[in-house]
Amino acid sequence: MYYTCKAIYFGNPLKPFQYNFRMLTLLSSQGMNTSDIHNHRIAKLTFASVYPMYLIKVEKKGRTKDELHQVIHWLTGFDDKKVQELIKEKVTFEEFFHQAKLNSYAHLITGVICGYRIEEIENSLTQKVRYLDKLVDELAKGRKMEKILRKVDNAQK
Repeated sequence: MYYTCKAIYFGNPLKPFQYNFRMLTLLSSQGMNTSDIHNHRIAKLTFASVYPMYLIKVEKKGRTKDELHQVIHWLTGFDDKKVQELIKEKVTFEEFFHQAKLNSYAHLITGVICGYRIEEIENSLTQKVRYLDKLVDELAKGRKMEKILRKVDNAQK
């Protein structure tokens, strides 16, 4: 069975945005209680394997590499040099987010990505990966950068 998802790549490299979840015991009816296998698989996925697809996705929709890096920087605190270093080292998402200093407003990232409501994901690492997926998805959809980066005025702080 194939599920369409826009960010995390588990499938055939010839179908960069079609993800094969056949090997995973995913929950159709269990809500946000993702399986341990699914969480482990995301944790061990390398950032270097997903980054090119993020870049293709945003550039295909008329956005730039700099904008992608701005989104990554906002969420993780990583500058361009650090992102390239992590790609070169082929770090897993687990290592990637272990090194990251998550933005204090990341909790404002809500909605559905890949069939999951982000704010209901119980596994912390899976939720962080989905935060990144959601930001990249919003960038590709043409959303204004100040909305993507959850600019908060003083009244909302």
